Amino acid sequence: MAPWVRRGLRSVGAGLAAIGLSLTNVPLLVLSVVALVLVPVPFLGMALVPWTTRLVRRRTDLERRLAARAGVPVARPYQPPPQRSVPGGWRRFRWVVTDPATWRDLAWLVPGALVGIVLGTITLAVPLYGLAGLTLTPVWIWLGTDWYGYGTVWSVDTVGEALLCVPQGAAILAVGLWSAPWLRRVDAFFDRLLLAPTRAAELRLRVTQLTVTRADTVDAQAAELRRIERDLHDGVQARLVSLGMMIGLADELIDRDPAAAHGLLAEARESSGTALVELRHLVRGIHPPVLAERGLEGAVRALALSLPVPVAVDAELPGRLDTPVESAAYFALAETLTNVVRHSHAQHAWVSLRHAGERLTMVVTDDGAGGADPTAGTGLRGIERRLAAFDGTMALSSPPGGPTVVTMELPCALSSPRTTHSFATD
Repeated sequence: MAPWVRRGLRSVGAGLAAIGLSLTNVPLLVLSVVALVLVPVPFLGMALVPWTTRLVRRRTDLERRLAARAGVPVARPYQPPPQRSVPGGWRRFRWVVTDPATWRDLAWLVPGALVGIVLGTITLAVPLYGLAGLTLTPVWIWLGTDWYGYGTVWSVDTVGEALLCVPQGAAILAVGLWSAPWLRRVDAFFDRLLLAPTRAAELRLRVTQLTVTRADTVDAQAAELRRIERDLHDGVQARLVSLGMMIGLADELIDRDPAAAHGLLAEARESSGTALVELRHLVRGIHPPVLAERGLEGAVRALALSLPVPVAVDAELPGRLDTPVESAAYFALAETLTNVVRHSHAQHAWVSLRHAGERLTMVVTDDGAGGADPTAGTGLRGIERRLAAFDGTMALSSPPGGPTVVTMELPCALSSPRTTHSFATD
């Protein structure tokens, strides 16, 4: 089947869905108006308005999803809900009625229904009419009569006229399937007029997002500092204190018991080496030296070689990233691969690194059991927070039984060109 035919059939199905969804717009508008009229009634109005608004937003979200499938993404413009608000309370009611997107949704319901029904009907009717022409000849011959009725293009009286309907029906069907995606895009563009955020709403959402990501970044940095402090206190610091005590004791025994003093000094030398190893591990946790020396690609390859699960790395990075972005990307990949080793029961994993259009794309795939849930632990949420600090995103696909695919994107530029070529490592 040709690609344009598949796109056309999907668009015809989307047009049918648009017709069905559009029929719900008027009842939703009536419910919303009734809820607004009942606002003066104590408790009842303030409880009904957020409830009907939630129904309307679910409907508009479905419309945004149809628009995205048509190639016209429409962002959600709603303000975040207030904290510590209760259903039927004043804060939730005020949050709904003071959001301009609430009124834009209501304003879209009637014209959106009309446009959806009209364009959906055209999207569906033209291919069906062409299909009727294609099937007319066998039906006409089998029934021996004009089964499609009189007064239409397909009204025929002879076999010749019936045969002539076949190329006409094929042409109409082809035109209908070819034009169906364009009709869906027209509907999507109309939806974007009212359902997409305005410039002011985009700025407001951007400020909110930056506030949240800044708070998450501050929390992550504070947690990282506490981890470093704990590792220093419980590890290197304790070992250095023990080292100092052993050297002091050896100094006291050097004259009275030289053999015991030499034994303590040997033990102190061994302890200093262990402390140095711990300190190097701690430094690698802050910023791995291999990342500074070989860049993101080299550091990921080195990390892959150290894991118990075979990891294939396929990278195409023509240059180096800025140090903060490079560090965030490395630790996000490291945490993802750690989850693969600990939880996925995978036999193999794959890492893909690509940079195109001022955007770094990192994809980690494994053949494990699947069923990963970002809400079940802190690992995936930590990756999301780490990436969000740089306006990055993470998408997870992990059906039960696998495979699990984690896609991470970071907007960034390359700061310096590469001097070596990329190759795949198993």
